[in-house]
Amino acid sequence: MLADDMLGKTREDVGPPLNPAYEQAFAAIERDPNQFMAVLEDAGAVVGYLQLTFIPGLSMQGMLRGQIESVRIAASRRGQGFGHVMLNWAIEECRRRGCGTAQLAMHKSRDDTLRFYESLGFVASHEGFKLKL
Repeated sequence: MLADDMLGKTREDVGPPLNPAYEQAFAAIERDPNQFMAVLEDAGAVVGYLQLTFIPGLSMQGMLRGQIESVRIAASRRGQGFGHVMLNWAIEECRRRGCGTAQLAMHKSRDDTLRFYESLGFVASHEGFKLKL
């Protein structure tokens, strides 16, 4: 699913064989109690994925943040409400764990995704930057 869109096709390695970097990342996420991978299934098929990271911080009176990353819905299942199910779950999980905010980033080329996140109440309140290393 990570490679199942225009951007993912250019940055993911679908193999075979499986790139060992994916296995290493999976193991690191699994060991870290502040990381959570969520998979959504429908009728036994994986239809969605996201990663949720809990970030403790000193600013805003020590507020815990929930960072939502790598949200993916299988191309054949988009537009069927699975994205709403996954994001609503992630938002509630952030609340349950005491986060003061749920945040995410998206590529600026994803106009439909922007409208989707706004429909869930997310506000494009900050400008983000990335530095490739």
